[in-house]
Amino acid sequence: MGILLWLLGLSLSSQDGFLQATAIMNSFFAKFIFWGILTALAYHICGGIRHLLMDFGYIEESLAAGKRSAQVAFVLTAVLSILAGVLVW
Repeated sequence: MGILLWLLGLSLSSQDGFLQATAIMNSFFAKFIFWGILTALAYHICGGIRHLLMDFGYIEESLAAGKRSAQVAFVLTAVLSILAGVLVW
């Protein structure tokens, strides 16, 4: 997240800073890091929603239900990761 905050500060500093941030984000390495951050964020959100649903009692607390909900969370994360890749590239 520090990289994203640094890029935001750079882009908001001046017009030259915005052009520098744009040049940085046009590189493959920066796009790959940004995609990785978005994928980790998607996994964290899917896992958090899964746990909230379990806490509210919508998902029963058994081993089979836990495995099934974890698989659903992984599939949703994979779909969101692909969408994030399309967004970044």
